[in-house]
Amino acid sequence: MKDFINLEFPSKSSYESFARATVGAFAARLDPTIEELSDIKTAVSEAVTNAVVHGYRGKEGMIYITCALEGRELTVEVTDQGSGIRDVEEARQPLFTTKPEEERSGMGFTIMETFMDSLTVDSAPEKGTKVVMKKVLSTMEA
Repeated sequence: MKDFINLEFPSKSSYESFARATVGAFAARLDPTIEELSDIKTAVSEAVTNAVVHGYRGKEGMIYITCALEGRELTVEVTDQGSGIRDVEEARQPLFTTKPEEERSGMGFTIMETFMDSLTVDSAPEKGTKVVMKKVLSTMEA
């Protein structure tokens, strides 16, 4: 049986650290390495920041996170109901950004993909975006 948590919070950048800490605490139950925990927190930060900056574009909305543990695999889903992504493949290219005037690096998806074992992005214009990240933790449950 999967062990899971659900989070729901407003699309404000001030909640990024809350999401990062909460997902990290949930994953910490499996005694991951410091590097694994840092990778997970960084990937969550990037996903939440993308939802705030690109998904809602300064408008209010909600961000939903579901975390599940099955064996040693952590799955993190970050979902918004914002503007969606016109071309997911283009958005996943390193350095691509829709906000160059804000000096965005365009590396969010690249960072998520680098730090997690898998990344899928499901999105459509005006339908929102769901990012699903998975990581298999190298240590066994105590």
